[in-house]
Amino acid sequence: MLRSVLPVALVLLVVSLTATAQKHGSHKALDADVHVRVSPDVKTGIESTTEYPTIQMAMDHAPDAGTGRVFVHIYPGQYRERVIVTQNRPRMTLIGMGSSPSDVVITNSLNANQAGGTYFTQTVEVNGDEFEADNITFENSAGNTGQAVAVAVRSDRAIFKHCRFLGHQDTLFADYGRQYYTGSYIAGGVDFIFGDATAVFDHSEIHALSPGFLTAQSRIKPSETTGFVIANSRVSSTVNDAADLGGRRASNSNNPASGSRSSASSQGSFYLGRPWRPYARVVYLNTSLPSDLSSAGWNNWNKESNETTAFFAEYKSSGPGASAKDRVSWSHQLTDAQARPFATKTFLRGRDNWDPEAEAAKLP
Repeated sequence: MLRSVLPVALVLLVVSLTATAQKHGSHKALDADVHVRVSPDVKTGIESTTEYPTIQMAMDHAPDAGTGRVFVHIYPGQYRERVIVTQNRPRMTLIGMGSSPSDVVITNSLNANQAGGTYFTQTVEVNGDEFEADNITFENSAGNTGQAVAVAVRSDRAIFKHCRFLGHQDTLFADYGRQYYTGSYIAGGVDFIFGDATAVFDHSEIHALSPGFLTAQSRIKPSETTGFVIANSRVSSTVNDAADLGGRRASNSNNPASGSRSSASSQGSFYLGRPWRPYARVVYLNTSLPSDLSSAGWNNWNKESNETTAFFAEYKSSGPGASAKDRVSWSHQLTDAQARPFATKTFLRGRDNWDPEAEAAKLP
């Protein structure tokens, strides 16, 4: 009798300890998908493992999914907080539960002067691989006050679908890893998509708020596979066509966080990009361009040597700003064959044959 009772008692003890550990947020790996809820209406604290009042609390205390994925369902509201997804939180999915991305807003307002540098300003910082976000607005509301990052992404195989990125200078820091942005909206004024990720922006809108530069890519050597591809998208603008930045002091810095701009052509008031690092690579595929784009298209960041190392290209641009007639001589107009390596699946495939379009299709 004693022999048969002991195993049962041990099993009950293990179950009890496991339940207690999970209740108190021990991050025990479950090897199965985990679903948690975030809402401004939630009043519980860390004693819950399914409901949280802030997104960061969900990051810190939701159970681990092991080899599965943690789904954070965020209900409508404005979440004024800074969110950090750490490296030990891979496979994290944030889903906005509103009817549009504007219903769920993650916002903060730090600029570089307040934070002590550009790289401390981000509202959301993503370090865990295989991160996903759907139907959410990411905002840095500091406005035109200098460098102020909305999202910094250091994640491989990251996907953002139906998201909005709102800021002014340095809105989106696509820093590292393969990243896929689809059906999204990115707004800013100066170098507002920057970094050295391998990133595709597909079927999205890139919106210029003021004279400046849409991209500042930072590939440092030609052997790197990094770069930005803006495909099947639309560039829009609320910039005055007559804007002239002549007389403004040009930047001597090699950092998009410097806060200054080069002078813009009187024929247009913003550029497709400039090289943050010498081997910057940016390609626009099948993208509509507005009339207030500088006819030169690209800027060398006041350094002629960048013209021989940077790779800036277009393929089948359309719209009133698409004419290649006055583009800088060192940029490229691609043939069909030359454009093929920059197709989404090819550019982001990597050694593991990642298919970001198929993965994005699984999101709502």
